Amino acid sequence: MAVTDAAPPLPAHPDPQLAAVLTDGLPHQLSYALGGPFHLLLPERFDANTAAFRTVLDEAGVEGRVYYAKKANKAAAWIERCAVTGTGVDVASLGELRDALGHGVRGEHVVVTGPAKADRLLRVAVLQGSLIAVDALDELDRVIATARSVARPARVLLRRLPPAQPHSRFGLDERESSTALDRCRTAGDALVMEGFSFHLSGYDPVQRAEFAADLVELCLKARAEGLRADRISIGGGFAVDYTDAAHWETYLREQRPEHYHAGKSFTAADFYPYHSPVAGPDALRAVLAAHGLAGRLREAGVALLLEPGRALLDRAGCTVFRVQGVKDRGGHGIVTVDGSSLSLSEQWFASEYLPDPVLLPAPDRAPQATSDEPYAACVGGATCLESDMVTWRKVRLAARPAPGDLLVYPNTAGYQMDSNESPFHELPLPPKVVLDSVGCGATRWRLDR
Repeated sequence: MAVTDAAPPLPAHPDPQLAAVLTDGLPHQLSYALGGPFHLLLPERFDANTAAFRTVLDEAGVEGRVYYAKKANKAAAWIERCAVTGTGVDVASLGELRDALGHGVRGEHVVVTGPAKADRLLRVAVLQGSLIAVDALDELDRVIATARSVARPARVLLRRLPPAQPHSRFGLDERESSTALDRCRTAGDALVMEGFSFHLSGYDPVQRAEFAADLVELCLKARAEGLRADRISIGGGFAVDYTDAAHWETYLREQRPEHYHAGKSFTAADFYPYHSPVAGPDALRAVLAAHGLAGRLREAGVALLLEPGRALLDRAGCTVFRVQGVKDRGGHGIVTVDGSSLSLSEQWFASEYLPDPVLLPAPDRAPQATSDEPYAACVGGATCLESDMVTWRKVRLAARPAPGDLLVYPNTAGYQMDSNESPFHELPLPPKVVLDSVGCGATRWRLDR
């Protein structure tokens, strides 16, 4: 199919480690053994990303802790690494808290976030000495009551409503915060108020630094009133850089409805910012530099907590589908794979996962006359829904796919693998396969759970 029908290319950044895995035959062996789509996990990348964030804190001379936002990926592999390395975990449900504790994460290394937490969650969190980000006044009352009922002090942060996002459903406004501080002071031994936190949408490091600086001042005021108040949490919001600037700018400039199956249209605002000039640990470095935040934290003796999810999973995994069929239709191809868009969760946001998939031809397939010609195709799931499109755009593939070939979507560990998974049509959920290094460039694989 003519590549002129295709959307502009958007290749992921080169990844030699993943390329070596994809070319050693293992993906085809796993596809045969597992009988369906699967996810590959690279825990060493998770370790490296976590260490890079800690290095930024050390370079700035700022005391702090990194918490992995567990909602970004359900795999046990990441929590196992958190337990080993002493990395914290950010949870928002009783199931997530139990999972973290069950994999060896210490209770005091867990922060519990989310709105209107269930009483059972609060009880376990208090008993385990976890840090609780309190989102509302009634929740604070329930925390205090829970602490008194189990005779254990509750560790809390007061979650503030960002003035720049006054319509957010998260956090306490100024009046509520004042009331909360009064209740913290009168709670006595039932509660230790350790500081403040916030949830801020977007990836602007300056805006994040501005509000963090405000929270430092709030800590000093609360400390003067007898509360501990020696730490703040700035949440997540550290972008991941999936592709280079030139390809990203070209894609946004040139993409149009004709590049998508059925003329579907997207605007630039519909997409995650797949290129970010300041991403991951560099974004934390930018936050600490803005408004002299690092110096202010040191001067005030306030620790910085952060809760990245996607950024700790950068290049830590990919998703593999097997081609089941190919048809030529209306100037482009339609490739059907052995799974569904529910296993690539950007569709959950009415968007499109844009890093281009990589075609891995089956090692035993017969040569085709068009096998060396580029081919433009969208990718559909193996369900009866018109809307089940893994890839709406007509992506440029190196050749016309054939049944048995594989399509590999790179860098999907952050939010893509399981945020929206469902065994629709009784299709099994794609298993997660962990690749463990055993030295000398060799790896072994195991199922995640």
